[in-house]
Amino acid sequence: MKQILQNLGNGETYLAEVPCPRRSSGSVLVKTTRTLVSLGTEKMLIDFGKSGLIAKARSQPDKVKQVLQKIKTDGLWTTLEAVKAKLDTPIPLGYCNVGQVIEADDQHAYSAGDRVVSNGPHAELVSVPVNLTATVPENVSDEHAAFTVVGAIGLQGIRLMAPTLGEKIVVSGLGLIGLMTVQMLRAHGCQVLGIDFDKNKLELARQFGAETVDLGDEQDPVKIADHWSRGTGVDGVIITASTKSNELIHQAATMCRKRGRIVLVGVIGLNLQRADFYEKELSFQVSCSYGPGRYDENYEKRGLDYPIGFVRWTEQRNFEAVLQLMADGKLDVAPLITHRFAFDDALRGYEAVGDPGAMGIVLEYSSDDTSPPAEKSIPLSGSTTASGSPHIAFIGAGGFTTRMLLPLLPKELQRHTIVSSSGVSATHAGKKFSFQNIGSDSQQVFTNPDIDAVFITTPHNTHAAMVCQALENKKHLFVEKPLAMNRDELSQVQQASEQNPDQCVMVGFNRRFSPHIEAIKQWMGSAPGAKSIVITVNAGAIAADHWTQNREVGGGRIIGEACHFIDLARFLAGHPISVTNAFAMTTGDGRLGDCASIQLSFSDGSIATVHYFSNGSKNFPKERVEVFAAGKVFSCNNFRFSQEIGGKRKLKTRSQDKGHENELAEFAKTIREGGDWPIPAAELWEVTQSTIEAAEQIHSQLKP
Repeated sequence: MKQILQNLGNGETYLAEVPCPRRSSGSVLVKTTRTLVSLGTEKMLIDFGKSGLIAKARSQPDKVKQVLQKIKTDGLWTTLEAVKAKLDTPIPLGYCNVGQVIEADDQHAYSAGDRVVSNGPHAELVSVPVNLTATVPENVSDEHAAFTVVGAIGLQGIRLMAPTLGEKIVVSGLGLIGLMTVQMLRAHGCQVLGIDFDKNKLELARQFGAETVDLGDEQDPVKIADHWSRGTGVDGVIITASTKSNELIHQAATMCRKRGRIVLVGVIGLNLQRADFYEKELSFQVSCSYGPGRYDENYEKRGLDYPIGFVRWTEQRNFEAVLQLMADGKLDVAPLITHRFAFDDALRGYEAVGDPGAMGIVLEYSSDDTSPPAEKSIPLSGSTTASGSPHIAFIGAGGFTTRMLLPLLPKELQRHTIVSSSGVSATHAGKKFSFQNIGSDSQQVFTNPDIDAVFITTPHNTHAAMVCQALENKKHLFVEKPLAMNRDELSQVQQASEQNPDQCVMVGFNRRFSPHIEAIKQWMGSAPGAKSIVITVNAGAIAADHWTQNREVGGGRIIGEACHFIDLARFLAGHPISVTNAFAMTTGDGRLGDCASIQLSFSDGSIATVHYFSNGSKNFPKERVEVFAAGKVFSCNNFRFSQEIGGKRKLKTRSQDKGHENELAEFAKTIREGGDWPIPAAELWEVTQSTIEAAEQIHSQLKP
């Protein structure tokens, strides 16, 4: 299928051929009939992409600080590679989609052929979570319904304003959102004053029942608002404009009455003056997109709706309210349509964004066939290697895969297929790294007899099942950590491996393959006997709503990340783990279970402590390894500098080397030549078991 993508690095917008998306559980697969180009958000992304690195940096000073901090801890080259990879990754454009349902879960009310709106991108087929869809009423056309999501943005601003019948509300900025906001405020029984530079937009606002201020004619909005409100000041201001200037917020505060309300829907400068708000006790609120539920993964991705008795208006209910206003004739978007383009000519639509008077740019799709897509893969002219080379496939094409694994993949591996659920990231990675096929259906990888080995780099909760499926289909596999999230999953993996002993299982415990750790392991030969190992991980905080913190999806950071360091301790000790004890910081920064000490005892009497902390300073090294043995101390600092304390042995690398290249080389050698696994099976099961025990102990200590 075709989809519009944009490269953030160079600003290129292009129509790409990508695999049809795979419908995930709780989602609806929709064949698009119309989409609306957003002159605000999409133009902002395009302008950002076309700007140079210095301009990008100036527009995101917080990101610059993060980059500078990363340079301090990870090194210049590692950081530059990360930034380059981030900017090089294409992003889908668009969020105003209308189409016909092709597939849906049985428990949802949708049937094939139903018309729905969603926040899906500009693509011929979209897979959208059900809470981000709404049914289109019969008397609302697809073209008009394409304005629903934009209307919901304005409606959420109105809901935060909470206007009452007869109040005087100013709408500052009369673009698409502003003009729809004018109409919805009028439907709410409010008097409206619209402000803009564009005479055509001002005329439309008057047609919709608003008074207007023509900034292009140098009219003073504050004086006009004062006159319009008969000297009392307006009840509220909804700002839907986009500008870097701080003038709009000062202007809004000046024209408000005492205890007036200001709601920001657009993007403006926010250098607030205390006196503006203090003297009148004004309230100011920033509106979040389409409404409650936005950016909440439980609502958007897992389909957990908010009870209507407690949250009356969610983003889905806002969609429905906008559609109902259209059906009732209270919201007219026909005058807002200025351009129509066939989807094949979509790039002309983006050229029209800069046209004077451009507002509603509608893209039209063919909608004749509503049958499910049969093909979810696309052949590419990827490179081939010598005959007999193993054919490999990747399931997952996210940032870690494209930045850390694919660039280091040994050349002797033949890149057969790469898959991602949406198909977009797989398309980019497939072309960049010369794969022969791209797709969106992982089942095609498992059942393809030409594929010898599978790399699994998907979310943590999918790992164990995919490992078992790969083994059952006689594939070697490389799975990023964790191998399993609980005891049952680990048992299933072990059983599948025992039933398919000829298949190699490799877990991405890369740190044991780092040149720094290999050097320390060699140096330790001069210090025989039991060892004391201290591994300190200054992990940094991750928000509670991040997917890795979710115990059902990411397993938590002990399962998802601390497993690396339990494996590292196991490798350095060189003997089986006999006891695992974990101790959590149970309050404050430790409430998520990511501030803990894990103590390990080994069969030879060695001990190790893994300090995994999320509450430290970024100025402290992110990872530090120390080994005490026979009167000697060996240390590794951030996988850039290792030494024997007080000795002459040292190793310094230009950038971080956490062992990714070496682990991939070892895996490639094993699947090509056979022989022992890079990490023995017993150690994989043992480390995973120890990690699960540590996580269980930590969660049992946390306060409810």
